Parts: sequence; C-alpha cells; structure tokens
Amino acid sequence: MHFTSGKRLDTEVSRGGVLEREFMLGEVPGILWTPASAPPAEAPLILLGHPPLGLDKMYPRLAARARRVVADGFAAATVELPGSGVRPRLPVIEEARADLRRAMAAGEPVGDDVVDRLVLPLVERAVPEWRAALDALLALPGIGGPVGYSGGVISVGVRLAVVEPRVAAAVLFAGSLIPRAVFEEARRVTVPLHVLLQWDDEGNDRQASLDLFDAFGSEEKSLHANMGGHTGVPESAGEEAGRFLARHVRRGRSSRAT
Repeated sequence: MHFTSGKRLDTEVSRGGVLEREFMLGEVPGILWTPASAPPAEAPLILLGHPPLGLDKMYPRLAARARRVVADGFAAATVELPGSGVRPRLPVIEEARADLRRAMAAGEPVGDDVVDRLVLPLVERAVPEWRAALDALLALPGIGGPVGYSGGVISVGVRLAVVEPRVAAAVLFAGSLIPRAVFEEARRVTVPLHVLLQWDDEGNDRQASLDLFDAFGSEEKSLHANMGGHTGVPESAGEEAGRFLARHVRRGRSSRAT
C-alpha cells in the first residue's frame, strides 16, 4: 500500500477535523479517512461499502458518511470495486449488465442467470481485495480492530461477514438482485446486523430484501425501514446506524482487550 495524496477536509470534527488520504493497494485505488489529530488510542476501522459506480461518482456520499464515522471515533476506508471507476471493465459483468438493462426496458423479469453473472463475479473478486486492504490498513499506526462494515453491495457485505473474522458487526444497505447462493451464505452470518431498507426504493425488490433479512443467521439483527426512494435515506437513519456500530465494534474491542 502507498499513499498518493492527502488533505484535511473542511469539516467540524472534534480534535482537529478529518484527514483524507488516497492510496493504491497494488492496482486497487482506495481512500482512508482518519482523525486529523492523533486520538488517545487506536481508532477502530469501519469499511464503507458502495455500489459499483466508481469512487469519483460516489465520492460526495462516501465522504459525508466518512465524516460521520470519524466524528464517532472511528477510522473509515473504502476501495474501488472490480470493474468500476478507473479499473478495467470485466466482460462477464458488462454482458450481464446489458442483459439486465434489456430485461428492465422490456418490462420482463430478471432471470437468476443474469443476477448470478452480474453479482457473483463481483463478490468473488471484491472480497479478497477488501481483506487485503484490511491487512494493510490494520498495520498502519493509529488504526486497530475489530472492524465494522457499512453499506452495499449487500452480497459483498454478506460474504465478508461470513469469511472475515475481524468483522465484528455490519450495517447492510438492502438491495435486490441477490443470487440464490447469497441466501444460503446469509444463514452462516452470525455477527450483529443492522439492515437499512428504503420501503419505496424504485430499483429494489422489497420482498427479496425481506426474505434475505429472514435468512440471516445472526441472533442479533434488526431491520430499519424508512419510507421513500433509493436516495431518500433520512439523516436519523445514519445516526442510528452509527450508534449501532459504536455499540458493537467498541464492545468487540473491549472484549478482546480483556
């Protein structure tokens, strides 16, 4: 990992604001946000998931989420997903995306084959990269575990929660286009979950989101549904998700310390 740029964000976070640093992990770009002034102890890390639209396009939303996370006493980081942003396109995903658009334009149901080809290759490539980023980030001074995950793609979040023991809790943004294999993986998720669902999301199959929530194996899981479309998530929902991460990620740190 090497850092390519750094700047202090113009924001009112206690103890001096937020330091934003872009980095490269091999060929994978990413961004790390930390308190600009050294905190008294290592900051637990929150991984910020996002849809495969490119970090440049997602940056305003990611930076706003990162400011809130750092204000809550964490560090935050994200990486560019395979096949998006400045990274080379993946033909299998591009073909599946074209098939998805054709089906939606024709008002036809999206078949399981299209969903599998669109989502599963992304999960297979993205999760090892997230784990490699974790290795590098947790080796930096001022950052420690355990780790929280917050965001989408929900299938990526499910896989991370299953295979990555450093993830102590997850905030998942409900979405559709969920492969059947992910429903089976969800039964193996045991970490505390906080799932956000926009009830009127025009691009989301609400029932699929409810079925996935039901499949999760976690003893502690909660579903938080708000009225409105995909971009209408209320400010209070983000605040409650932050309180969830503060409870569970910090609790995980305390239990490890003892």
